[in-house]
Amino acid sequence: MRIRGWRRGWQEHSKLERIDLYSRLTVASVPWLFTVSWQLAAFASDIHRSRLPLALGAALLLVSVGQCLLNNRNIRRSYAHYLGTRVFPRQRLLAPLVLMLLGLGLLATLAGVSGVENDGLLLMVMNAPVAFTITYVLLVPVRTFTIQSLVLAAGIAGLLGAAGEPGRMLVGAAVTTLFSCLVVALCVRPSAWSLSVMWQAEEARDIQARLAVAEERLRFGRDLHDVMGRNLAVIALKSELAVELAQRGRPEALDQMVEVQRIARASQQEVRDVVRGYREADLTTELAGAQAVLRAAGIDCAVTGRDGTGLAGPVQSALGWVVREAATNVLRHGDPRRCTIRLEVWADEVVLDVENDGAPATAPEESGSGLAGLRERLGALDGELDAGPAEHGLFRLSARIPLARTESTDTVPYAAAADVSRTTLLEERR
Repeated sequence: MRIRGWRRGWQEHSKLERIDLYSRLTVASVPWLFTVSWQLAAFASDIHRSRLPLALGAALLLVSVGQCLLNNRNIRRSYAHYLGTRVFPRQRLLAPLVLMLLGLGLLATLAGVSGVENDGLLLMVMNAPVAFTITYVLLVPVRTFTIQSLVLAAGIAGLLGAAGEPGRMLVGAAVTTLFSCLVVALCVRPSAWSLSVMWQAEEARDIQARLAVAEERLRFGRDLHDVMGRNLAVIALKSELAVELAQRGRPEALDQMVEVQRIARASQQEVRDVVRGYREADLTTELAGAQAVLRAAGIDCAVTGRDGTGLAGPVQSALGWVVREAATNVLRHGDPRRCTIRLEVWADEVVLDVENDGAPATAPEESGSGLAGLRERLGALDGELDAGPAEHGLFRLSARIPLARTESTDTVPYAAAADVSRTTLLEERR
């Protein structure tokens, strides 16, 4: 499943790179298309068949080709600048700007010698700023680009006016210049914006994947702590007992080591289950296991109340982890002589209390990540976990899970079978 997910992510990334390349190649081809259709086509009928107009037209065509080449050279960097991955060096705009001004000068000279028809002149005016503005529109805000386009249109109109063109042609030149800049802005900036959104979505997807991996690592560490904590504590206790029995020459030492071997093998299987992500704690099994382990450690353990049968699976699993962690903490912290595990099921919630008469040497919150992991598990079910000193020198760990979310038909018999009111039992606990 992870391999398929990785392949799918790689394919999506490759698809995005292809879209990026296609967009940039399309934009890079636009000035070539306009040069061929607007600049080169003028030689067919618009430029007069005399030496000077043809020479000026040829020079203007070479300038347009140079502008296209510089645009192809700068378009990748301008896209990177817009996407925020790379800063565009402003000195790279100097050569395209000089070529655009040179082209406008040649165009005004061509108009001044009356070497081109009006229609052809307007087409060449429209083509003059295209290559430069394709790069430039990605480097400045839209408002700045609009203002500078108006200045450019006024400048071109003034230049042609100085060349002797009539007022009608000046208005046409200004309009065609603005139209050319508008077409560039409407074609290039939405394309770059779409790429920006797609790359941001891809980056968000990568971040989400990394967060999922981190969350899975935390889950694995939490589950491994919960699984191995109690078992390692039991192995340590039983091995110490086996050593003492062996030093005394007692044959029971062999039985204890056999039990250690059994627990170690069971721990191996549990670790495999955690790695596979399939393990779920069973409340009834955990209650019996905690009682047996604590009694083996010389602690008088009593399990009262319900046994967990009939509770929803998620509730049983969460409370099973609470029992496991509580037993681990009882073994590791303090020196208790008695421990009581009480499970009460009401119509609206289930409550699990674990009390012992040995206060921990250190606060549970500082001793590891066990209680934090339990709060995460209970929080998924809107449950709560409290741990701290109680009355009569006891230490109590209490877990509560509301049954509103996890209510099922299996839990109804508990409410129906309750023959003692909740108030009465709370008074007995006090």
